Amino acid sequence: MPTPCWPQAVLGQKMIRSWKLNLAAMWLGCFLVGLSMSQILPFLPLYLRQLGVHGEASLSLWSGAVFSGSFIVSAIISPFWGKLADRQGRKLMLLRASLGMAILMTAQGFVAAPWQLVMLRMLMGLTSGYIPNAFALAAAEMPKERTGWALGTLTTGQISGVILGPMIGGAMADQMGFRTVFMVTGALLFCCFLSSCYWVHESFEKPTKDQRPLSRKEVFASLSSPGLVFGLFIATMMIQLANASINPILTLFVAQLSPQTTNLAFISGVIAAVPGVSALLSAPMLGKLGDRIGSARILLVALAITALLLMLVSLVQNTFELGILRFLMGFTDGALMPAVQSLLAQQTNKKVLGRVFGYNQSFLYLGNVAGPLLGAGVSAFAGFRWVFVVSAVLVVFNLIQMKHYIRQPRYAHA
Repeated sequence: MPTPCWPQAVLGQKMIRSWKLNLAAMWLGCFLVGLSMSQILPFLPLYLRQLGVHGEASLSLWSGAVFSGSFIVSAIISPFWGKLADRQGRKLMLLRASLGMAILMTAQGFVAAPWQLVMLRMLMGLTSGYIPNAFALAAAEMPKERTGWALGTLTTGQISGVILGPMIGGAMADQMGFRTVFMVTGALLFCCFLSSCYWVHESFEKPTKDQRPLSRKEVFASLSSPGLVFGLFIATMMIQLANASINPILTLFVAQLSPQTTNLAFISGVIAAVPGVSALLSAPMLGKLGDRIGSARILLVALAITALLLMLVSLVQNTFELGILRFLMGFTDGALMPAVQSLLAQQTNKKVLGRVFGYNQSFLYLGNVAGPLLGAGVSAFAGFRWVFVVSAVLVVFNLIQMKHYIRQPRYAHA
């Protein structure tokens, strides 16, 4: 009799609509966050000049502090947010992060001194976690066989924002001034808060009062491969360190390559955005390929190509060559973090997924702290080109480390 079967069919269709709607809503949220956060990147060093910082070495060091300020706090606080997400739900983390960022980003448009900007950037560390919690929520809600594709698709939301953000932010900064961009960014982040509040849904069951939170030791004991998970934490930190080391010096490096340019903020925005174009094209495709051949293989190949491209960037002679190589690096950017997150999701029980993603986020923020400081320090004492060389060497070490963790045959198709 077909009648008893139709309720399951209807339920299945509702579940499909539910996770697809969630994916679309979180894609929009990640897009708005990516757009908002990347809008200010091209001109932060120039904003520091407006606030009274002068001299290449001084500007590099202040830029490093501004870029890394929020990540110091985020690295400390992320495990707490992950623990809270496992007990109260990940949607709450989306709302906390988006509303907090909206308020603090707007406030950065009113600072009068460099130290005030650094302090507000550090306070933003308390609002961290929108994108990683969106990924964790997606990993928990998506069908297992679609995890790689779903995370790759979600990545395109952030990347799409990152593509448009620097160009829009650079153009607005040139035409309307730096402070206006912060106010527009705050408004966009408030829109992210509203969309997450009304359109994101989570099928989350809160633990009962007698279910105590697992200790850190118990969380790792629940993992099928604790060594691999810890290796992925290190990979996240090294990937982000290599990317973030370039941020404080990219605008200054463009100025060095093209000293006569009159629209530095816009050109720097374009150079910052071009990796996002190729990453946008590659992320869903490589995520789907990872579902088929294994995310571990995707991760190793992407790390090798990233190291090669960083070495080539250190040899560029003009902004055109820099743009081409940055475009090629986008293909590896579209593979690296989705591969890591897919592997983490496959190795983690849903009950501790928030904690594990929270730990991973701490390592990401450690990379975001160390990266700008490394880039600023190396550029101040050895020049901009050595930043890319040092980053390439670190990626090679990361590749060797990941090969060690994935050397067992059962990890090759994880």
